[in-house]
Amino acid sequence: MTKIKNITQPIAGIITKTLEHENSTRSDDYFWLNERENPEVVKYLEKENEYKRHCLKKTEPLQKTLFEEMKGRIKEDDASVPYFKNGYFYYNRFEKGKEYPIYCRKEGNLDAEEKTLLNINTLAEGQEYMNVNALAVAENNQLLAYSFDNVGRRIYTIHFKDLKSGEVLEDQLNSVTGNLVWAGDNATVFYTQQDAMTLRPNKIFRHVLGQPQESDELIYEETDETFTVGIKKSKSRKFLFIASHSTISSEYRFLSVDQPGESWKVIQERQDDLEYEVDHYEQHFIILTNADKATNFKLVKTPIDKPEKENWEDIIPARENVFLEEFEVFKHHLVIANRFNGLQRLEIRSWDGDKKHTIRMEDPAYTVWIGNNPEFYTDVLRYGYNSLTTPATVYDYNMESRDKTLMKRQKVVGGHTPENYQSERVWATSKDGTEIPMSLIYRKDLFHHDSQNPVLLYGYGSYGLSSDPYFSSSRLSLLDRGFVFAIAHIRGGQEMGRHWYEDGKMLKKKNTFEDFIACGEYLIQEKYAHPKKLFAMGGSAGGLLVGAVINQRPDLFHGVVAAVPFVDVVTTMLDESIPLTTGEFNEWGNPKEKPYYDYMLSYSPYDNVKAQDYPHLLVTSGLHDSQVQYWEPTKWVAKLRAMRSNQNLLLLHTNMEAGHGGASGRFSALKELAMEYAFIIFLAEN
Repeated sequence: MTKIKNITQPIAGIITKTLEHENSTRSDDYFWLNERENPEVVKYLEKENEYKRHCLKKTEPLQKTLFEEMKGRIKEDDASVPYFKNGYFYYNRFEKGKEYPIYCRKEGNLDAEEKTLLNINTLAEGQEYMNVNALAVAENNQLLAYSFDNVGRRIYTIHFKDLKSGEVLEDQLNSVTGNLVWAGDNATVFYTQQDAMTLRPNKIFRHVLGQPQESDELIYEETDETFTVGIKKSKSRKFLFIASHSTISSEYRFLSVDQPGESWKVIQERQDDLEYEVDHYEQHFIILTNADKATNFKLVKTPIDKPEKENWEDIIPARENVFLEEFEVFKHHLVIANRFNGLQRLEIRSWDGDKKHTIRMEDPAYTVWIGNNPEFYTDVLRYGYNSLTTPATVYDYNMESRDKTLMKRQKVVGGHTPENYQSERVWATSKDGTEIPMSLIYRKDLFHHDSQNPVLLYGYGSYGLSSDPYFSSSRLSLLDRGFVFAIAHIRGGQEMGRHWYEDGKMLKKKNTFEDFIACGEYLIQEKYAHPKKLFAMGGSAGGLLVGAVINQRPDLFHGVVAAVPFVDVVTTMLDESIPLTTGEFNEWGNPKEKPYYDYMLSYSPYDNVKAQDYPHLLVTSGLHDSQVQYWEPTKWVAKLRAMRSNQNLLLLHTNMEAGHGGASGRFSALKELAMEYAFIIFLAEN
């Protein structure tokens, strides 16, 4: 066995399996590691964890320091800004020393007596993991439905609570997604269930309180394996919607909340490349859609009794340079979240279109979002804002007077002076000439203009999810040690509009990798980063990103953190029994078709490991991960260890109790982040 400083590296046994697909044959020496119940697999994972602990032992004091710093910046006895809904103010709060929130409400006004809806700390007692996915209060305000997962595999159980007596009812809905809504009769709940093997949400059931789950009626089943299904309620609380979505298509069904036993009606039957989102306003449905080649989406309305596409009427036509992302309806106002030149904006309009304005923002790079606005009859919009220098902030904005009220700004315990930090927005040039935006932040008094800075570059670039600049109190532990933090807004997200996504998926996926490489090169060329102190971080599909990049440019980064990385692309996408696979054919392509198979094979990080020097690497995984199965990062590390030509740190950390999101609880999760930061800081200083 190979040795590093007298510590034996775990070496996975080789059991070669031949993987055949049409005219192609691949060999996988570590396929056996997908046997979750195999004692030898568990033993190997435990060896990897022990090896990681040995190699990072000298960083343990730093890990502890980082954890205490990050925890110390969090206001432990904190509370959210209350929002008003159906006669009550709702909020959640944390108590000092507790990992999980307590959900509460007050009737009528904020001076009323506090009533606890649900204390997650109580649920979590004796559990290694706890995630509450949904809390839904019935229209009569007396019944609560809530769902929780205590494993980390995103398989939930729904319980019901009588808020008057505090009693938990006997009804229990097992092996569900956690997605649920109440009908208007205060006795009927609609919920989503997933396929037992693939975990694809595919069925909607109707449950009547007091009846066993076995008698629940199947309302809708999504048989197309590329679609998932969910259920929601309109803001008006007058309609229920069943939403079927694939990556490129949508289909909605609707039903009056007061008629839970009636038949559902389709708004517009699914069509390839037709996407839409629906809400309700008076006599119309309001729809955000890409219909009629509206690449950056448009907003339309349609009569409730004639909802089909031929009756859609434009409210806001498509605009070439403005990408519509989201909308919110009020009695007198329509709010649009859009993007222009990669920056988010909130646009306020009157329903007749005569009045419109955009809320002014304060920073060169920022994130803004529509907050929780359950009330229809109000002129006040709640929205959230932060930037790389400004902590998360909640505003109430009067859409008539244009006055805004600061409701809360995230407190950084110990103090935070935004003026000590500098944020920038810069542009790198990718291989094909495309200009790629990056957001940067650093501490002014520690920044060097002569290539001496350690830099951490973060990227994602998939599913159209934009990596917007945001504040992180934990990140201060890097910045205050002289790091520059950079976010690469690479193609595959939607920062620059819908085309930004289309140019980073399917047979254009490699643009994502080239963009990230260009961002790394820019940081060195423009003297932000010391050439030997540039680091990369990405998780899930971002793990695929950094995995592909280090195969292509192993010299660019000194160290890499790959969190729950999706790295065995071809094998996973060929296995339709694995969660998420079929629903992602429109993201990555279907490898059963040769052009996609060949293209995936050409960049899949696992398949392209080669005999070359690799950067220092910390890989994290969750044994119960339902999105990226634990064996992907495990196999990848095993293959890298066998094939690489140098002896840099190569570490695998498997959380044996958690899933895709890592540890639950606001403090437990910080321990993993402290480990990742300590890994990077140690490498930068040695």
